This record gives sequence, structure tokens and C-alpha cells, in this order.
Amino acid sequence: MLDFERLIVPPTASPTCCRCGALRVLLLGACLLSMLAGCSSNTPRVADVAALTPLDDGQTRLTVADVATRITSPDLLALDEDMRAFVQRYTRGLPRGRPRMMSLHRAVRGPATLGVNYDPAAEGSAREVFHRGSANCLSYATLYIALAREAGLKAEYQWLEVRPQWTRQGERVMVRLHVNALVTAGRRNQFMVDIDPLPTRQIAGSRVLSDADALALHHANIAMYALAGQRIGEAWLHSVRALQLSPALAQLWVNIGAVYRSAGQHRDAEASYLTALELDSGNDSAMNNLVVLYSIEGRDEDREHWESRVAGYRDANPYFHAWRGDQAAEEGDWLSAQNYYEKAVALLPDDSRLLYALGITHVELDQPVQASSYIRQAIAHARLRSDIDAYELRLRRLEEG
Repeated sequence: MLDFERLIVPPTASPTCCRCGALRVLLLGACLLSMLAGCSSNTPRVADVAALTPLDDGQTRLTVADVATRITSPDLLALDEDMRAFVQRYTRGLPRGRPRMMSLHRAVRGPATLGVNYDPAAEGSAREVFHRGSANCLSYATLYIALAREAGLKAEYQWLEVRPQWTRQGERVMVRLHVNALVTAGRRNQFMVDIDPLPTRQIAGSRVLSDADALALHHANIAMYALAGQRIGEAWLHSVRALQLSPALAQLWVNIGAVYRSAGQHRDAEASYLTALELDSGNDSAMNNLVVLYSIEGRDEDREHWESRVAGYRDANPYFHAWRGDQAAEEGDWLSAQNYYEKAVALLPDDSRLLYALGITHVELDQPVQASSYIRQAIAHARLRSDIDAYELRLRRLEEG
């Protein structure tokens, strides 16, 4: 599973961690990530990436031109003959859609077939994963998508953000982002194929990624591992390559900002964080990194401005109110939970999981009419077949008394 972890504990903020598994990057401090808000019209062009300031930490000097000679992007989705034969063996004669999808997934994961195991550090292409037998969530998605497309399925990368968690005082402590494969089979039938599935109620948002975005995340993973090991030059080169592939991903600008800050190039770090905010005005990762940078430099007025922005972002975040609802529900305080979920739904009225959670509070408060209404709304807005099935089952149980 690709975990993008965040600990907001200024003044030790660090970049978007495009990687799976353990908190190795947290050796550098807090791992700060943003929500996937919509992009502004000020999308950086490739030319903007070409104009990036060279890295110069006193020991190494690198320019954007060095990326072409030092970094090679793999063909993540390429297949070989063994892989094509594998697809034929386990999908031949099956109808397209769910039967092929499930057969292929079982064959990839099954210990008696390919038996791919989860390893948080197992980056790589589809061919590497197929022959190695281990993968993290990004590389597993790569393998599955390559095989699924060979089997005639519509398979794409999907980026998931897990609902963030805060401390009792309301400061965010962690958010995880996750990449898996999204398979579409019919108008309302979409399935997530995953090496380590997340409970759907933990998912805060999702978006389809292009193949170029996935390749950018592959380079970003390598960059963050290099940064964790203080290999600043390597981290910068892979961060630049990631931006060349996907300059509109705000998180990648936060990454290169962290690399610049580690090299002592504070103005370049500041410019990178501000570019991330041009792309995503609610990117709290960039905001928090600015707070950290201005704290280091003693720029108190600027620091206070961004601290205020972070607090405002939290209060306008539906998942902050949903988190408070979760806490109240765990304590059996269903009336408070209902109030918090109502605030969350008011901010994000089409989120099926928030609607379902609000419906459950009405169930617990013995308000079946309202519960039924919200669960029906959750069904109407749900996208995943597994969510729809779970909500419909709960509704039947409710209506059966």
C-alpha cells in the first residue's frame, strides 16, 4: 500500500511522501501532504519546470539539463511473453468484466499461482513485480493494470486519500494517500483492485491518474527515499523528472520545495511551495511547510499569516467535522456525532460515506425515517459496487425492522 503519511508538528515539516509502507521519511520530520482539490488555471507548463533553479548545496551543483543524462524513466506497463501467457492462462474463455477481473486478481495474489506479496519498499515496473513476486501498492497497481489491459479490461490508476486524523486539540496528525487500480465494468460497476485494500469508510477522496502521473509518482517515491537518506542530488533529479511528467500535481512542487530547503536554498523552497498553492489553494502541506520555513527564518508576520490559513482550512474541511463525529460515535454520544456529521455533509453534500455515517446516527437515535433517507442518498451518490451493496444491505435491514 502506498502510504503518504503526514505529521503536522512544526517546525520539522517535510515533503509529500510518495511511497509505501513504514515511516522512513519521518526521520526527517513531519510528512506533509495536501488534499486533492481542484487545480487553478495557473497550471505550470513544462517550460516552468525547465526554468527551475539549479541545485547547489555547496557540494553538488545540478541543473535541469542533467536530468536527461542521469535519469531514465522506465516503461512501467510493458509486458513480456511470460506475462502475456499468464493473462491467457487465467482469462481465456471468461466474459469480459468482473469474471476476468476477479480471475486475474486471484491469479496474481494466489500463493499457488503468481503469489505477489506486499513489500512497502518494492518499487518497480510491471515486469519487475511479475518476476520478483513482491510489490507495494503503486507497483502492484502497475502490474495489475498492465495485465488487465492485456486481458481487454478498462483499468486505470486511482489515487485515494484516506480521511485525515487529528489530535484531540484539533491539530492534524496523519493523512495517508494510497494508489490502486480502478476497473470499470459497465455504467455503475467500478471495482478497486488492491494489494492491501482500505476500508471504504476511510477514503476521503479519489481521482483517476494518468499513466504519466503514475510514472511521476514512481520518480517521486525514489526522490523521497533519497531525501530520507540525505542523498540530496538524487532526490532533486528525481523530483525534477516527476515534475516534467506531471507539472500540475501540487504535491510534487511541495516535494521539490523540501529538497531545496534541505539544500539551504530557502527562496527556491518558498517559490515551490507557493507554486503548489497556485495549483491547489487548499494545499495544507504547502501552507505548513511555509509556516516551518518562516519559523526558521524568524519571519513572524508571514508565519502567523499561514498559521491562520491552516486553522481556517481545518475548520472548512468536512473531514475534520467527520473526524469529530467519529470520536463522538466511539464514545456513544450519537447526538453530538449527528451534529458533527451534519456539518460535514453541509460542506460536502454529495459524499456517499458522509451521508451514510449521518444515516447511521439516525439509526442509533431511533429515527428510522431520517436514517432511510440519508442511506438512500448515500446509495444514489456511491460509485463503488462494494459501497452500494453494503448500503443496500443496511437499508434492507433497517426497513425490515
